[in-house]
Amino acid sequence: MNSGKSDTLIKTAFNYEERGLKVLVIKPGIDTKGNNTVVARGGHKRVADIVADETMDLAKKIRSYEDIACVLVDEAQFLTQKQISQLFSIAKQDDISVICYGLRADFQTQLFPGSERLFEIADNIEKLPTMCFCGSQAEFNTRQVNGKYVFEGDQVAIEGEDEVTYDSLCGKCYAREGGTI
Repeated sequence: MNSGKSDTLIKTAFNYEERGLKVLVIKPGIDTKGNNTVVARGGHKRVADIVADETMDLAKKIRSYEDIACVLVDEAQFLTQKQISQLFSIAKQDDISVICYGLRADFQTQLFPGSERLFEIADNIEKLPTMCFCGSQAEFNTRQVNGKYVFEGDQVAIEGEDEVTYDSLCGKCYAREGGTI
């Protein structure tokens, strides 16, 4: 949260396209924020080429496009493990770069299924750091409902719906607010 993942995706797409290379941007359909658009906190936006529901065969869908140099995925944690494996297939069998951006764990410190699969098979993993409001490096995602930190509930609640917001906290602040490991 708040590390600039979507901004980085948008900049990466621009860099590829500036060199005349074609990119596909994928967004999971469960992420209703921005509808079919990747929306960065800094205000940048980019329309997703593919909005994937949980049943979509991503390999088949990506292969329906021609001359793709790179696939960029926003909110990859929301993809299924099978879809992450399909992206691996695209990268290795079709020799297309695949770059995924997403969260490692939810507000209860549990891995998302898509993130778990990424950790199992990704060639490289880079952490984009963000800061806690106390000035320390943030490690934990937190959920607030009506301005109050909550540590129970469904794994997915999209920001902006039902007064849900998210914040990033360091371990000390996460524990102080009531989070447990």
